[in-house]
Amino acid sequence: MVPVPFAELRFAGHVWHALPEGALFWPARRALLVADLHLEKASWYARGGQMLPPYDSIATLTALGATVAATGAEEIWCLGDSFHDIEGCDRLPAEARARLSALTAAARWTWISGNHDRSYVDRCGGAVADEACVEGVVLRHEADPREPRPELSGHFHPKLRVRVRGKLVARRCFVATATKLIFPAFGALTGGLDVTHPEIARATGAGAEALVPLPDRLLRFPLAA
Repeated sequence: MVPVPFAELRFAGHVWHALPEGALFWPARRALLVADLHLEKASWYARGGQMLPPYDSIATLTALGATVAATGAEEIWCLGDSFHDIEGCDRLPAEARARLSALTAAARWTWISGNHDRSYVDRCGGAVADEACVEGVVLRHEADPREPRPELSGHFHPKLRVRVRGKLVARRCFVATATKLIFPAFGALTGGLDVTHPEIARATGAGAEALVPLPDRLLRFPLAA
């Protein structure tokens, strides 16, 4: 196992490793958390006549498998919208299905349901839950503004856009407050919502900041209320 670069993050009384890939590792539990894989998004668009390269699932699962191997994770939590639609698992190509089945068989794997993939059970192994609470931390797909407990979620695919030397640069990022941590999308074929969007502000409330993990540090950008 090759050590994976990470930035240390303290949240809800726990120590986490924020990874540049857009994942979070919980070393005390050897748990890896990701959000919004959106597997088989390209094939969903293809059914409507918009042809995209059909390699998004393989690319996402390759990246996920590499992150699992690098961290040595034994427990995996996927925070919703793991498939782009409720038939996505059925459309997985044979190679992608084999990779995903091998991953779910090798770890304690839990799929949190999202708005895209709520109504089905077969996900190539693993358990399915609407949400969970692990050591006092709530895991769900979409942040609940009324939730007082520490909460990890996805759904919004946050991206930070800043100007660097006159050029607009976009980076996927986490959005954090004292009690909420919203994940970027891990999937290879996912867009992003600007961190200043009113829906993200509504979900987090005041005092949010964008967190951009680099291999050796965590960049923090306070967000206006």
